[in-house]
Amino acid sequence: MVLSTVGAAAFLALVNPAVAAADGIDGTVTFQGGATIPKGQIEIYLSDPAQQDNAPHGADRLMVRSNGKSTTLAFTLPSPADSPTSSALQVVARLERTDGWLLAYGSTKLRPGQPAIVMLNKALY
Repeated sequence: MVLSTVGAAAFLALVNPAVAAADGIDGTVTFQGGATIPKGQIEIYLSDPAQQDNAPHGADRLMVRSNGKSTTLAFTLPSPADSPTSSALQVVARLERTDGWLLAYGSTKLRPGQPAIVMLNKALY
């Protein structure tokens, strides 16, 4: 089912990129090596490395729960209210345990009209 959702989003983006972008930014989250995504909370947001303050803002972020059994999770991130200020805009995903401990982090460059595929990598301490 996840793959069919991703396939439909990719098809929609190819056929009509303006329609795909109007509803939000579609994408998937995977874990390094194709492993199961650990149980926890995934925060997904846009980040602009060109800006000094690139922290996520309220409506610009999405929270997704991982049950620890999936290898891929689909998401639709709300489109930003204002137009992007940089061509370096990135989709960022952070996986945290319920106690707030960072388990994994990943990002990918946002490409208009294409789904964002973010691979989470284990956080090293």
